[in-house]
Amino acid sequence: MLEKEIFILAVESSCDDTSAAVFKNEHKLSNIVSTQEIHELYGGVVPELASRAHQQNIVPVVDQALKKAGITLQDLDAVAFTKGPGLMGSLLVANSFVKSLALSLNIPLIGVNHMQGHLLAHFIKDEEQDEAPEFPFLGVTISGGHTQLVKVTKHFEMEIIGETLDDAIGEAFDKCGKMFGLPYPAGPEIDRLADIGNPRKFQFAKPQVKNLDFSFSGLKTSVLYFLQREIKKNPDFIKENLYDLCASFQYTAVKILVDKIKKASLQTQIKTIAIGGGVSANTGLRQKLRSEAQQQGWKVFIPPFEYCTDNAAMIAIVAYFKYKYRYFSDLTATAKARFKITEN
Repeated sequence: MLEKEIFILAVESSCDDTSAAVFKNEHKLSNIVSTQEIHELYGGVVPELASRAHQQNIVPVVDQALKKAGITLQDLDAVAFTKGPGLMGSLLVANSFVKSLALSLNIPLIGVNHMQGHLLAHFIKDEEQDEAPEFPFLGVTISGGHTQLVKVTKHFEMEIIGETLDDAIGEAFDKCGKMFGLPYPAGPEIDRLADIGNPRKFQFAKPQVKNLDFSFSGLKTSVLYFLQREIKKNPDFIKENLYDLCASFQYTAVKILVDKIKKASLQTQIKTIAIGGGVSANTGLRQKLRSEAQQQGWKVFIPPFEYCTDNAAMIAIVAYFKYKYRYFSDLTATAKARFKITEN
């Protein structure tokens, strides 16, 4: 038990969102996110542009986070940053900035695993969340770069029991969305349009992968070949069937994911499921998980939309637990583009 209130400033810059959050113990005081819209012009994140934008955004974002929290730099007990995984140029911006703060304020520095943040975000206490999953639980990280099943025994005891062998589920959403003519990022657009369409209109391949691993490249290829065949017969096929295409694709992708979660739950006998990452914002997935929870007897934890995409609040909650365990970093700590969820 901590004897005093601990104030932590966390900064996240792993990809194209610059974010800063201030926490008092596990309670969120602020969580500011600045999104870089320039990447929409290129149909994906441009690493060099992302790192430059982080350099422009980081000071005003941190300033806003402190002001909203009602504290100053001198009130801080520790500062945290995303150590990885992510784009190296982007990661280094927060890495350098926060190390300078730690040195100048003479307070602890805490490096945080971004993927741990997605799962431990469920422990944030705010007006939307007041209950956290009990250990052990099955963590499901689903984003543009990751699809993993993780057995979480304690805050920093995690075991990957299944992961994608190729594309992540978020990447499949974006790439298939591009085939449908949707703007980047396509995931939210597919989700919106799928609500209007018929999810059983078109059949796409569901790759058969052993154990608890995933594959989404086969689904992507199935969509590509299907569109090529249909466009030969009708050049306006996508335009005339866009809603049903989005609904059918989303239905298939969600089924692939949930079927593996069911299998993992049976094998581990764990019935507490917690999802995290950008794709956890998908309404089709949320509805399916709530439905399965009733049928399977699961207790499902779905993060508020604020904590689905990259944000500093999830970095701050991990930093709080690291502070309690005295898991501090020194000034030689640097960013890692590749960083497994099991690494600290």
